[in-house]
Amino acid sequence: MGTELRAHRRRPAVGRRRPSREGSHVRLVADRVGHRFPGQHPLFTDVSFELTPTSLYGIVGPSGSGKSTLLSILSGGLTPTAGSITADGVERIGWIMQNPVGPPRRTALDQIVLPLLARGYTRAEAEPEAEELLQRFGLGEVAGREFRRLSGGEAQRLCLARAVASNHDAILIDEPTAQLDRDTAHSISDVIREMVSKERIVVLATHDELLKKRCDELLNIAEEKP
Repeated sequence: MGTELRAHRRRPAVGRRRPSREGSHVRLVADRVGHRFPGQHPLFTDVSFELTPTSLYGIVGPSGSGKSTLLSILSGGLTPTAGSITADGVERIGWIMQNPVGPPRRTALDQIVLPLLARGYTRAEAEPEAEELLQRFGLGEVAGREFRRLSGGEAQRLCLARAVASNHDAILIDEPTAQLDRDTAHSISDVIREMVSKERIVVLATHDELLKKRCDELLNIAEEKP
């Protein structure tokens, strides 16, 4: 029997985003998904769920249970060895890795302006939008700082803000607090709640108890070990 997402609902945070795509239906559906790497035992089997906007989803389980692998499958970067993934209305998927990545000599402001320019904004339009987004994510004071000069928590928040600026239909976040101290991890959990919207799927892989509590629904893939 496939894994069901266990719900403990919380009220989603409200944040600004692109104009509403009224009437669209955005979802990621896993149907009896399983995966094994060559020569190894299956990581998980028969995993089924449906992800839609307005909720924060958490993929949980011990180290080595396949959390990051399942994110890779959801992103389309890895084909499951069993089952299938259906992406309805999902045209753009963002992936945020454990270790923050960005052009090292670009400022925090530039990191947000660039995806806005790619979406068709003029620079005059993009800069105030980027400044507002940085403020929302607690980064207003480091707008002029190069990426390489940011702290770990600042860099992680910037990557989350950049994903929002990039207008993704789904955002996949891999162990966002794994390298952070508890205070910084707490601020990151607040930021991730801010990302939840009525138009965007947000799903993270974590073993962090604080983040688990901030999720609306949890999928424990350890329960699907063969």
